[in-house]
Amino acid sequence: MQTNFSLAQLADPDIAAADRILRTCVHCGFCTATCPTYVIAGDENDSPRGRIYLIKNMLENDEQADAIVTRHVDRCLTCLSCMTTCPSGVDYMHLVDHARVRIEEQYRRPLLDRLLRGLLANILPRPKLFRATLMMGGITRTIGLPALFKGRLRALFDALPASLPAPAETDRPGIFKAIGPRRGRVALLAGCAQPVLKPSINAAAIRLLNRLGIEVVVAQGAGCCGALTQHMGREHDALETARGTLHAWAREIAGDGLDAILVTTSGCGTAIKDYGHLFRDDPDAAMARDVAGRTLDISEYLLKLDALPRSEFGQGLKIAYHAACSLQHGQRIREAPKDLLRAAGFEVAEVPEGHLCCGSAGTYNLLQPEFANDLRARKIGNIQKTGAALVAAGNIGCLQQLQGGLDQPIVHTVELLDWANGGPMPVGLDRLRG
Repeated sequence: MQTNFSLAQLADPDIAAADRILRTCVHCGFCTATCPTYVIAGDENDSPRGRIYLIKNMLENDEQADAIVTRHVDRCLTCLSCMTTCPSGVDYMHLVDHARVRIEEQYRRPLLDRLLRGLLANILPRPKLFRATLMMGGITRTIGLPALFKGRLRALFDALPASLPAPAETDRPGIFKAIGPRRGRVALLAGCAQPVLKPSINAAAIRLLNRLGIEVVVAQGAGCCGALTQHMGREHDALETARGTLHAWAREIAGDGLDAILVTTSGCGTAIKDYGHLFRDDPDAAMARDVAGRTLDISEYLLKLDALPRSEFGQGLKIAYHAACSLQHGQRIREAPKDLLRAAGFEVAEVPEGHLCCGSAGTYNLLQPEFANDLRARKIGNIQKTGAALVAAGNIGCLQQLQGGLDQPIVHTVELLDWANGGPMPVGLDRLRG
């Protein structure tokens, strides 16, 4: 793609980076076939290629972000399916992130939009506040308040869980010792939304790792990764949130050391592996690169560890594996979770249109409920075609997005692996193995 930035514009490192990305695009349109919003809407402006043109015009003409650019950039799920498809290697992720920062700085959104985004940005990264908010939301549901709302406000109420699990000891800072001789030492990201919505995920990961001889540390101060606010264009908030997590792990590395940093929420894993870019102009850049280089998805680490015995535990149970976008497109991890499940004896079914997003995408299902609901219905329909007894996924957002509409239970991959290797049965699976 030809660009016409001035030398003065190119003196800005971010504009220079955008120029390099734009020049990589060859207009081929392969991305449109795998873009969820284009598949749903059929609007060129809701495809990666269309958004690239909108962003190019905004940056090249040094225009203020307007309602049109904002609308179509907001509709991007950041699923990164386009990057998997693109034959030219266009770095769409960083281009759209740059556009979001510019929109956040320049465009004044309608009042309700500002309030909603501010609410999500301030509540979701803080587990205690998030839990309290969900509890209050549950009260409003019991008195029928959600029926008074529609659109995004109704989506907020619809997303409220019917009940909240009790906090788990494993989601608090601490060291969880290996059982038997220690083979390694890793940090596990506590996260922000996941410990509130489903603390059983990290609990399962820690139990499994401990039995494999791995000491696990949940570091004091390592909470939110910053991805939620980063994808809302609030780069400063994302940096400061991520900095606390970064420094917490740096202290562990400097202390007793870490062989790896493990993540059970693939959306967070994608963001942390990209810390080198997020902190590119920051004094903590070297630290960020070090942490990013140590970060692995839990499935990636377990396969690398090669310590799980093959078994026939799951024989007779057919699993539909839902590939989270952040795992298959963001981290390019496609086979590890399925290989681990098959090694545990489960029959793993591929979901038709598995490359398409389920519509969760962080806060997307709350900010763009119409697109999100269409994508969820499409995903659930494809899952049902597999005839599987249960569904596995590697991202809390996907679990929450899909669980309300599925006939079968959906659990995290690591919960199934823990169960297959001596751990407790995941909640909701009792009817499968009564």
